[in-house]
Amino acid sequence: MHDIYALDPRGDLPDALRDLLDDCPREVWAGRLPEDESTRFWLDRHRMFRMLLTRMEEDVRAMADCGTLAEAAIRAVRRDAAMLLNEVHGHRKIEDLHYFPRLAAFEPGLWAAFEMLDADHQALGLHLRELADAVSELVRGEPAGRDACVGRLQLRLQRFGSCLDRHLIDEEDIVLPILLRHGATLTD
Repeated sequence: MHDIYALDPRGDLPDALRDLLDDCPREVWAGRLPEDESTRFWLDRHRMFRMLLTRMEEDVRAMADCGTLAEAAIRAVRRDAAMLLNEVHGHRKIEDLHYFPRLAAFEPGLWAAFEMLDADHQALGLHLRELADAVSELVRGEPAGRDACVGRLQLRLQRFGSCLDRHLIDEEDIVLPILLRHGATLTD
């Protein structure tokens, strides 16, 4: 039996956690998103994570396609990876310590949703370590073995990207309807 809340095999927000989203689907958010700085900043972090990941995937794909691994390209991947790793880690910490407990108090019936997001954060932490190791392997690798390092990094990026995207979508699908329902912000 697989866990419907587990990040890796999860295909969508589990039905048991969709009630609030069904009442306030994404299609109606555009004109109703809270205008406060904290919510905009939170959503901007999500956009930044996606952008950094996409840029890394494109850079690594270019390395694999052209077969030449310029030091500038490796430095760019290392820089983007460092930013992504640091920003995701800090973001998770703020959510776990501040945002999620506050939001769970608004919707006690959704406590399982925040437990799921916390478990996602733990799983993402493992993926982040694997990604950091793959980037480090590329940076430290001998030129003759870098093609293999690029291949491993592509696999790590793909797996991490899939899990990160699933998590961010689910997190937005849980948090934004709560904010909209209660007229709240992340830092009231």
